[in-house]
Amino acid sequence: MSQLAQSILSQAQSLPEGGLLSPKEFLHLGSRAAIDQTFSRLAREGKLLRVGRGAYSLPIQGRFGVRPPSSESVVAAIESTSGETVVASGAAEANALGLTTQVPTREVYLTSGSSRRLKLANREVELKHGNRWQMLLGKRPAGQAIRALIWLGPEQAPMILAMLRSKLSSQEWEALRQARARLPSWVAKAVSEAAIG
Repeated sequence: MSQLAQSILSQAQSLPEGGLLSPKEFLHLGSRAAIDQTFSRLAREGKLLRVGRGAYSLPIQGRFGVRPPSSESVVAAIESTSGETVVASGAAEANALGLTTQVPTREVYLTSGSSRRLKLANREVELKHGNRWQMLLGKRPAGQAIRALIWLGPEQAPMILAMLRSKLSSQEWEALRQARARLPSWVAKAVSEAAIG
C-alpha cells in the first residue's frame, strides 16, 4: 500500500463513525490526480465508502461484518464540517413525536445547504434544501413539532396541536407559540387558535 493510501486510511480511522474525508484535505501529499486515484482505489477495494461527491467515510467493522456508518452519524459530520443546519424531515418528526404510526420509507433530511443524495452502501439518504422556517428551533421538540405539523397539513392541524400541547413541555409549547410570526400563515393561525383554546 502506498504512503498516500496509508495516510488517508490513518486519517479515516482517527475519525468517529460517519466522519467524512475529502480529497482536498490531502493536497499537501501529492497531485490532485494522484489523490483522486488513491481515493477511488480505496473505495473499489472496500476500504473507504464514497458517500457523495468528494466525500468518503470509513466502513464500520461490526460483529456481523462490515456495514456503512449510520445515516445520523454522516449527517452530523456534514453539519459539523460544513456549518449547515440539518434536521429530520416532517414525516420522520411526526413519527418520532408519536403523531403517526407511519414510518417513512425514505431517509430524508432538510438542510440549509444544497440538495444532494448520499449513498451508504444500499441505502440512499436525501438531503433536501429547506426553507429557513422549516429549520426554525432546530432539533429541539418545538422544532420537531413545526416540521411534523407542516408535513401533516392544515386539515389535521387542530387535532395535532391538541396532541402536541399535551406532549410538549410548557417551555417547548411556549417556544412554538413564540415562533408563530416566522411560520407560514396557516401554521401561525392554527398555533394561535390552539394557544387560546
